[in-house]
Amino acid sequence: MHSIRNGRKALLALALVAAAGTVLAQDALTAAEVRAKLEAQGYTNVNDVEFEDGVWTADARSADGNRVDLSINPDTGDIYPDEQVAKLGQSDVEAKLAAAGYTNVHDVEFDDGVWKAEADDQAGKQVEIRMDPDTGEIIGKARD
Repeated sequence: MHSIRNGRKALLALALVAAAGTVLAQDALTAAEVRAKLEAQGYTNVNDVEFEDGVWTADARSADGNRVDLSINPDTGDIYPDEQVAKLGQSDVEAKLAAAGYTNVHDVEFDDGVWKAEADDQAGKQVEIRMDPDTGEIIGKARD
């Protein structure tokens, strides 16, 4: 009975740590700061600012008047419009994730200005990953 309670406490502690990590990532920038950063970069009609899968997302009008979907790094505020061209290819992304210890990498696609992939992390948990299209740096990660 005592070990069951300790197991439950350990699971609760892990859940709280995981939740805190998500909150900390989100708290690096607030929705209002994301909106202000986008507007300062010349985007107008900024809508649907949401934190999902470890990154901020929004849609807006670019300076040339086109509607764009955007991904925003929650730590640095770097903006990734869906219209940009990635310097990395799918095989580069898969290799970077494998080198970082991810396994079962699948559903790799370039979408909304960033590379997206699903994989198993070092603990064997399924995660959705968002990566910088030029460097392959992981800019967001969330449990799948």
